[in-house]
Amino acid sequence: MAEIEHINNDGFNDIVAKGDAPVLVDFFATWCGPCKMLGPVLEQVADEMVGKIKIVKMDIDECMDLAQEYGIMSVPTMILFDKGIEIARIVGFTGKAHIIDTINSKLK
Repeated sequence: MAEIEHINNDGFNDIVAKGDAPVLVDFFATWCGPCKMLGPVLEQVADEMVGKIKIVKMDIDECMDLAQEYGIMSVPTMILFDKGIEIARIVGFTGKAHIIDTINSKLK
């Protein structure tokens, strides 16, 4: 089972901004119902995408500066980064198939 790591500002810099592998960042809040529903979906995505992407979670209440920098206006918001550059964004709760299709369409 693939691990979904919770990161902070330092982790973002190390894993996303300076990383060379594609990373899906789930910007979430602990008080957000749809964010809680998305957790198990992302675990399934992580299991299916092992070796293709890394999935991490970032609490917008703990990392307000980054959330603001990336224009996170509602949660959940998932941003797919490749070599530190945003290549896709999904806003709101969505199913596993849509997330995987979005990732696959951007990483060809």
